[in-house]
Amino acid sequence: MASMRFRVLTYNIHKAIGVDRRFAPERIVAILEHHNADVAMLQEVDVGVPRSRHLDLAAHLARRLEYDFRAVGLNVFLKKGRYGNATLSRFPIGRQHNIDLTIGRYKRRGAQHTRVHIPVGRRIVDVDLFNVHLGLTAQLRRRQVRRLLAAADVAHLAPRDPCIVGGDMNDWPGALKRRFFEPAGFHCATNRYPGSRRSIKTFPSFAPTSGLDKIFYRGALELVHVNRSRLELARVASDHLPVIAQFEIH
Repeated sequence: MASMRFRVLTYNIHKAIGVDRRFAPERIVAILEHHNADVAMLQEVDVGVPRSRHLDLAAHLARRLEYDFRAVGLNVFLKKGRYGNATLSRFPIGRQHNIDLTIGRYKRRGAQHTRVHIPVGRRIVDVDLFNVHLGLTAQLRRRQVRRLLAAADVAHLAPRDPCIVGGDMNDWPGALKRRFFEPAGFHCATNRYPGSRRSIKTFPSFAPTSGLDKIFYRGALELVHVNRSRLELARVASDHLPVIAQFEIH
């Protein structure tokens, strides 16, 4: 039976502004280049904002790292420019859709849905990815995850369809896994070890105490390996550390 392994990274790049308050996209480039993920799910990606020299960061990173495909979901509109989530892929991207997770007058949030086409032997297998950045309060996160799982993009998927939800969950206590993702058939790839109730710590990057950045998966996917970045550069390039998961698809 044919199979294919691929690597998925999630990383809140904090607009490429490090904990030293310096805008330095070359540091993000170096970190992503080192980990060489097939799909990079990025959060807090600026487009046309003065603090990031008016760059289109998604386009800049894709060009520097030779990702042929990208999708951007811009959620927050500033006086000049916007920012949101970006997914860079070495596999062709089919469907793109930004799911609005904004609740009332709170800060705008979204889940960017991209469907990537992965070659497995002589077949092409579609994998649906949801790149998310959730709110800062538990009540907001609960409502946002309910909306995400009820959205047609997720609800129309069969239980065996390969599906990955990753991003900055802002979920300090880890309640979303037990309350929402596990009942929906998802496994957590970013547990510290199989069966653990605690997540790999990613925040703050210079001395991590909490696992805010998570990857959930379900369907015809097998988790092979997961780790956070141990690069010294990653401790200063953003206030989060990237997490990398390797999957096998049959």
